[in-house]
Order: sequence, then C-alpha cells, then structure tokens
Amino acid sequence: MNALEITAGFSISLPGKFQLQGQQALQGVLLWESYINARGGIAIPDGEKRSVRLIWYDDHSRIACVRENVLRLLRADHVDILLGPYSSSLATNAVEIAEEQKKILWNYGGSSDEIFSHGRRYLVGIASPASNYFRELPCRLAEEFSGLNRICVLYSGSGTFGWHVARGILRSAVTVARHTVHLVPLNVPWENHDTLLGVLTGIAPEVVVLVGSFPDELSIMRTRHHWPSTVRAMATVAAGLGDFSAELGQIADGVLGPSQWEPGMTLPNIAGPTSDWFLDSFERQFGQTPDYIAAGSFATGLVLTECIRQAASLDDEKLRSTASDLDCNTFYGRFRIDSGTGIQTGHRMLLIRWHGSYKVVLPSRSK
Repeated sequence: MNALEITAGFSISLPGKFQLQGQQALQGVLLWESYINARGGIAIPDGEKRSVRLIWYDDHSRIACVRENVLRLLRADHVDILLGPYSSSLATNAVEIAEEQKKILWNYGGSSDEIFSHGRRYLVGIASPASNYFRELPCRLAEEFSGLNRICVLYSGSGTFGWHVARGILRSAVTVARHTVHLVPLNVPWENHDTLLGVLTGIAPEVVVLVGSFPDELSIMRTRHHWPSTVRAMATVAAGLGDFSAELGQIADGVLGPSQWEPGMTLPNIAGPTSDWFLDSFERQFGQTPDYIAAGSFATGLVLTECIRQAASLDDEKLRSTASDLDCNTFYGRFRIDSGTGIQTGHRMLLIRWHGSYKVVLPSRSK
C-alpha cells in the first residue's frame, strides 16, 4: 500500500434491483476522488497531502456479496476508509461487520432508523433517516386538499426501511388530527396487481403512498388508471429520482416524492464546492444529471475530508469523535449527527412534485 495515498473502499450494486441507485452512488464517489486529487489530495498531520484511491467490488444487490466484499476490503485490502453500500438492507449487514472490526462505516445509502438503533459506535450517517422522508406530507396534504381523510401507505414488508417511512407518516398525521392512516405491509410480490388493487378498493383511500423498491413502485404506478376514484393524491419514494418521470411519462404527473437534495440548493458557509459546481462537474464527467443519491455519496466524501482535516488523522476513534462534534454545511445540506448513535439530525428532507417532466421543490415547513 502506498503510504502517500488514502484508500477508500466500498461495496456497490451495479446489477440487480439497486443498480440504478448503485450507479449514481458510484459516480458520486468517483467525482469526489477526482475533486480531491485535482487539489493535491488530503493533508494528514505531517502536512503532506495524500491522494485518494478507490477500491470497490460489485455486490449484485445481494446481502451475501456485501458481507463478502466488506470483509475483503477490511482484511485483505486494509482500506483506510470504509464507505457504505446503497440500500438499508445492504447497509445493515455492512455495519454489523464494520462494528466487529472497529471500522467506521460512512453511511450515505442506508436510511432505515433501525440501522442506528443498536448502540453502534462505528457508524456515521449522512442522509436524513427514513422516518423523516415524508414528515411534511400530511401537513402539505391537509393544506392543499380540503376534506381529505384517508391515507393508505403500501410499504414493503421486507426489511425495515418501509416500516420507518410509514411510521414517520403516521406520527406526522397525528399532529394534523384529520387523517386516518392505513399502514399496509406488503409481503406478496408487488407484481401481484390484483391483490394490491383489491387492498386499495377495500380501503378507498384519498391518498396513496408507496414505499418499496424502485421497480416495485413503478410496477404499481402503471396500474394507476385502475385505482379507486377516491384517490386524489399520491406519493412515492421513487418519485424523488429523475428516472421516475422518464419511466412513467404522464403517469408521474402530480406525484409527490422525497428528496435529500435538488439542484439550486444554497446554504451559507459550505465546506467544499457549490451545488452548481457539483451539477456542472457531474454532467460533464458522466453525461447525465445527478440525483440526490450521487449528491449524497459525493457529500460523504466532503464530510469525511473535513473530519480528516480536523482530526489530523485517519484513526477511526479520532475520526468518530470528530464527526460527533462536527456541525457544518455542504452543498448537500447540513451535517450534524447524534453523538451516541451516529444518526443524522441536521440534514433536512425536501418534498418535490412532478409537473410534466420537471420536479418542483415545494416550500419547506420545517423550522
């Protein structure tokens, strides 16, 4: 291993059900590597800058492969930095190994609150947790739709991400004191449209919220013309990604979604480049517009860089302590974690709505 470089390793999903998000996450990390190395690297205590070298292995969106990849990165490659995979199910398994090996998992892609609920020390969350994804949705709906009462949340019964998103909606709806929320875990294939349409017909909701994998949500959205006539609004986790509209066309119109970042976001006193720089550089390097997943993986590198700078070390204990105390802004948003759990508390979600082929960021009601 070259003493004048910093190795950052991660497991990434290139084929499989997380391939869309995995590709964006990989591109975000690659852009961070280019950004750092173009500036001479990251300074360590001796004052000499070290370049960044990435090591990654494809996990094919499979848990067993993630575990194998993470062990290889830690035991064979001896990486200095361990970045997380995309998805809560994969990150859950990666963090278990990281904790055993006393190596921080810099987690940009696993949002389930459950990941942070086991008292793990070697964990730093970058993105807002799942319970905040639709925190503003009930209030938004109450303001826009008079007389709206029934919300049906169809969420994946596999894993914990869907449950935490659904629970967040339920908790927020209580503050509105107007909605009846039906939480429906789906333990059947989402392609079983007759069963799902039967659920919707029985509940006759006025709002439908989908919380599943990207392909599963697209599958159900394509049955939109068969939904009960009572449905007046809909929201999906998948709507936060640009490919949602590209895949669905007019079916996506009016659908609400959560986003961790959108182009044009501005914050004061940011560490690293601006949102415009990120957008322009990403489009120039990869020939496409980034979604919030790529922004999050790139911003993870920025937070990591700042922690190394302040800690003047690559030691995981020092970096974890530094991350616990760090309160800063990047183009992606605010970074501030709970020092005990590592869960992200400073970053704020955005709520978007599709109008034609464009995403519109709705005004935030967060204080």
